[in-house]
Amino acid sequence: MAAAVHKLLHHGHHSSSQNEPAPTSPHDRQNSAMDRARDDEKHSLAHWEDHEGQTGANADDKRVGHSSPLLRQEDFELVKTLGTGTFARVWLVRFVDPRPDDPHKVYALKILRKVDVIRLKQVEHVRNERNVLAAVAGHPFITTMVSSFQDHDSLYMLLDYCPGGEVFSYLRRARRFNEPTSQFYAAEIVLILEFLHEREGVAYRDLKPENILIDAEGHLKLVDFGFAKKVENRETYTLCGTPEYLAPEVIRNTGHGTAVDWWAFGILVYEFLVGQPPFWDQNPMKIYEQIVEGRVRFPSAMSAEARDLISGLCTVDTSKRLGNIKGGASAVKSHSWFQNIDWDALYNRKINGPIVPHLRGPADTRNFDEYEPEPDNREPYSNEMKDKWDEYFKDF
Repeated sequence: MAAAVHKLLHHGHHSSSQNEPAPTSPHDRQNSAMDRARDDEKHSLAHWEDHEGQTGANADDKRVGHSSPLLRQEDFELVKTLGTGTFARVWLVRFVDPRPDDPHKVYALKILRKVDVIRLKQVEHVRNERNVLAAVAGHPFITTMVSSFQDHDSLYMLLDYCPGGEVFSYLRRARRFNEPTSQFYAAEIVLILEFLHEREGVAYRDLKPENILIDAEGHLKLVDFGFAKKVENRETYTLCGTPEYLAPEVIRNTGHGTAVDWWAFGILVYEFLVGQPPFWDQNPMKIYEQIVEGRVRFPSAMSAEARDLISGLCTVDTSKRLGNIKGGASAVKSHSWFQNIDWDALYNRKINGPIVPHLRGPADTRNFDEYEPEPDNREPYSNEMKDKWDEYFKDF
């Protein structure tokens, strides 16, 4: 084979006539093979939903959540910014040049600049986020990371697009949710926490309405796994989360595990029903004092079942906290406040969501805010940084 290639390269120009195509070099052939492989990868990802619902499958067998050595930013048309953070920007994107038979799909592409991730000391959080999302890809109520990839400057996570926007926006418009709506959303979150804690050993650590999106059918999708961490049965000590939702053990820095999510879930149910969280003050230190004291004041209109559920979840002593006691998530699911929930039908998305967003099509962005364009003159990712840090980003 090598001899034939050598012959082609060195003698081809003598034998080719004007009308014959010029012979391709190994480099050209390699490029066309790469292009074909990239095209196949895009085609496969355009059909990722055919393989959804494989949570818990062996990571190697799963078609979603893998790291792609083939994808590049140029494969995507950046349509509109959906959100920005201190070191990330999320874009609505679609594939450039899809195959004619591929569905016209859009995605959310989270772009994290390596320089910013390093400068803000977020390397560990970003690695956790990518690896947790890969492990949980395919769950019906968690944003699906379809694939991840990287280039010299940036890390990328290709996620399913949730056109309904944040639950937070609907809650603010409605002031508060009625009990059936609150129960539906709360029940889907119980199924998420049950899966994260009991199947994956993951503490989510940032449960709040801003991190819960509504999909086209009105079901929830939990997003932003930047603080998620595989803790199994160990304790961790990083102070992270949002002040009103922090559990007492996080504030006291006595070590925490998955129980923090059940506390935050109690706060969330309260906010759904009342319109604001139970512990609130302009001064975060005052919020922390209220949380550590742990006295929830309930409005008189709240049902006895809802009060009992929230009291069980917002218990300062983790050994007595509902969700963390014997039975785990099952004890939460069997609480009287959830007596009308058919858990199997809910997991299989057979129950309609209480709020179905009005959408003009799959690429509708009306439920997302407008954002400033990205600043120019960003600090480049130097070769010195690459030598020091790229090893940490190898999972991408």
